[in-house]
Amino acid sequence: MGEIVRYFAKASGRVQGVGFRMYVRENASRLGLKGWVRNMEDGTVDMEVQGESAKVDKLFAIIQEGNYFIKVTELSMEKQNPVMPPENAFIIKY
Repeated sequence: MGEIVRYFAKASGRVQGVGFRMYVRENASRLGLKGWVRNMEDGTVDMEVQGESAKVDKLFAIIQEGNYFIKVTELSMEKQNPVMPPENAFIIKY
């Protein structure tokens, strides 16, 4: 098992109204990551992601790749310390 890390990230671009939060949640859950994602009033999307370092890196690569609808133009990531106690799932916050 790799190092457990937690990152706060902010995504900009075409990330609201295109299923981005569900895209992040589905991919994070598939990778076994925990945390949350939520829309912000300024049109960006914030998230906190926790799990094995390599899997977090994989999720961020998937997010930056996007899909036909999702177009991430900027993804800022900031490592958080300390990591949070284990969470149960990756959720969408409203």
